[in-house]
Amino acid sequence: MALGNEKSNRGKIVVHIDPDLEELIPGYLGNRLKDIEDARALLNNADFESIQRMGHTMKGSGGGYGFDFISAIGLALEEDAKEKNVKNITASLHDLCDFLERVQVVYK
Repeated sequence: MALGNEKSNRGKIVVHIDPDLEELIPGYLGNRLKDIEDARALLNNADFESIQRMGHTMKGSGGGYGFDFISAIGLALEEDAKEKNVKNITASLHDLCDFLERVQVVYK
């Protein structure tokens, strides 16, 4: 289940987040950047079980913070790890990286 693999030269992605979460968001997004790095290392070691768990966690947390796209990426990673689909996992990690580079959080 690969998500769109579009180029990152597009504009910002504006996401509206509850101001009560303002202190938590930078850490949450920073952890997703670390997840990309970790998932690539796991992929190099063919550790699909750990990628599946990471995807499951991401799927559950994204929406809670207001990032439905991160939940969708988590679902894709979880499903593709079950199938050991390296191509789709790689595409999802690319999509997550692109999203994190372009996301602009607006608190309201």
